Amino acid sequence: MPERTIPILPCRSIDATLAFYGALGFEVTYRQERPNTYAAIARGAIELQFFVLKALEPEANWSTCYVIVDDVDRLYEAMTDGLRAATGRVPGHGYPRIGALRDMAYGVRQFVVVDPTGNHIRIGQPIEARPTGTVATMSRLERSLGAAVTLADSKGDPSAAASALDSAFRADPPIAGGVAYRALVLRADLAHRLDHPDEARAWLIQASGVAVPEADEGTTADERRRASELAEALG
Repeated sequence: MPERTIPILPCRSIDATLAFYGALGFEVTYRQERPNTYAAIARGAIELQFFVLKALEPEANWSTCYVIVDDVDRLYEAMTDGLRAATGRVPGHGYPRIGALRDMAYGVRQFVVVDPTGNHIRIGQPIEARPTGTVATMSRLERSLGAAVTLADSKGDPSAAASALDSAFRADPPIAGGVAYRALVLRADLAHRLDHPDEARAWLIQASGVAVPEADEGTTADERRRASELAEALG
């Protein structure tokens, strides 16, 4: 038998946890009520297990794991479709939620699933690291966009990510280009995560007015999908 690792994560409610992961396409492979409440789930080769910790607040939960897959786009589409079918939308803020699918400069294409208890399941596919140029050749907005992605996705600090972009917008107003569009959509996403729906709508409107050259269209495909998901979630 090949070696493998199975994360064991806390949850406040087994029923809520299993319902959420069920919408993502997981099946319950084991459930125990006594002496301790416990459950195991699987989706293909992805396996997760859960124990109950009722006192845990989602905001204080730092539990996480990384799942490496070979077709992250297919999995993202399947999971978001499952959530949309179960809840009528793709939740982008609060608990639970699912983050945007995007290429990271350090060589992975990933998204983050945050479950009802605040466990962060990072799901990614290795890709060729994207050249970003030197700091000297990058605009302030481009540098701030990279920092904001790291703050939002890796450090889980959407407030700091929003501040980084706002500072860059004041110095380098986003008028045109792929970087400007990506930054504005991320800012809308951050406003949504911070539960500021009116701000999120305003940022989306601003993003829709940005002229994106044909040469940049390939680099903004993920953001266009996220903008559509945000518009759907915001009504």
